[in-house]
Amino acid sequence: MPELSRRRRLLVLAICCTSLLMVSLDNTILNVALPSMQRELHASVSGLQWTIDAYTLVLASLLMLAGSTADRLGRRRVFQTGLVLFTAGSVLCSLAPGLSWLIAFRMVQAVGGSMLNPVAMSIITNTFTDPRERARAIGVWGGVVGISMAAGPVLGGALVETTGWRAIFWINLPVGLAALALTARYVPESRAPRPRRADPVGQLLVIALLGTLTYGIIEGPAAGWTSPAILGCFTVALCSLAALTRYERRRTDALIEPGLFRSAPFSGATAIAVSAFAALGGFLFLNTLHLQNERGLPALQAGLYMLPMALMCLVFAPLSGRLVGTRGPRLSLVLAGLAMTASGVLFAVFDAGSSSDALLMAAYVVFGIGFGLVNAPITNTAVSGMPRSRAGVAAAVASTSRQVGSSLGVAVIGAAVAAGAQRTGWWIITGCGLAVLVIGTITTGRWAARTAERSAARLDPDHSRIPVTTR
Repeated sequence: MPELSRRRRLLVLAICCTSLLMVSLDNTILNVALPSMQRELHASVSGLQWTIDAYTLVLASLLMLAGSTADRLGRRRVFQTGLVLFTAGSVLCSLAPGLSWLIAFRMVQAVGGSMLNPVAMSIITNTFTDPRERARAIGVWGGVVGISMAAGPVLGGALVETTGWRAIFWINLPVGLAALALTARYVPESRAPRPRRADPVGQLLVIALLGTLTYGIIEGPAAGWTSPAILGCFTVALCSLAALTRYERRRTDALIEPGLFRSAPFSGATAIAVSAFAALGGFLFLNTLHLQNERGLPALQAGLYMLPMALMCLVFAPLSGRLVGTRGPRLSLVLAGLAMTASGVLFAVFDAGSSSDALLMAAYVVFGIGFGLVNAPITNTAVSGMPRSRAGVAAAVASTSRQVGSSLGVAVIGAAVAAGAQRTGWWIITGCGLAVLVIGTITTGRWAARTAERSAARLDPDHSRIPVTTR
């Protein structure tokens, strides 16, 4: 891809961030609308879980395929296809006559969404070649998540109260069409130097692994953890994982390239992404149901309650990007882990959800700071030191880890809620924060940077690498 002017690079960043805003806004708005959907569609807790997890499961299953396909066929082309599918899926969701149809149309959305965020991140990575400039760009990218978290609950609450939950999907139509037009005009086409072949067997094994694991967790409380169906799901998941690991090691162009995981920063970023987004998915799910079903707040007021958390994400995400660019990822990850752990403790030990509003707001603020700090180092660390030819795949694995974490967080913590063990859910979130802290400390530093360099040399010794920004 030819070198672009600074103004053009910033414009490309803005277009890519528009797609992230659309996807992230859709998720945060949906959480606020869950109680309204539950009443109108007569949904159970597991039904609500599936409106979220049907999307994240399809997304997680296809992200790596989308990343490698974009590297092979063209990132702009795949990105545009994703915009069309996501926008069309949103319109279909707004017309869904029942819960089953809504879940099906959410899966259509997810197919489009799988072609947006990882491909957009790959475009950004190849557009911003300077490591500090790239870290700042990723910080802006993370700040968009904060914007969606700030605007989503309030906008969603207003739409649910004034128009109904179907309106939350309508806003994707004008945003999607605008992003499609701007992409065609300003985003240059780019491909990886060496195209990678498709991996249908690996793709099917990933779908089997994630689908059966999540189904078993969500349906376990109702069906019984020892029922044949649930035990069968977990058995299929375990066998799929074993087969996937064995098969991918023997394949030249693997869907999940095992050599990537020889890099400690990459492996750490993957584990941190799962932990952080499991905490976020569970946090939003628990608080949405608590504020509206237990405290009896209307949708708009519930959205306003969560605004302090979202604002902290908005403020600290770009600060984290600058911090990663100047100091490396370790400090951001340590502070993020400490803050997310502290927030979980406030709920699990001090019962912040049922206590005074002051303690509840404090817990929201602390969690928002932690999550705002964690996103930039995840993405930056995942691609640092990697050959540029692997940028799409590395970014896709990082994005997949986020969606897997979100899906598992909703599944596991939703199962705890269904079993009447809400406090257990908060302890799970606390454990996720501790995992961010410990893994972030271990997988950053000079030793980690050396493993990234060795991994890159084995993967593609003949091509340039993305500079390492770890300390």
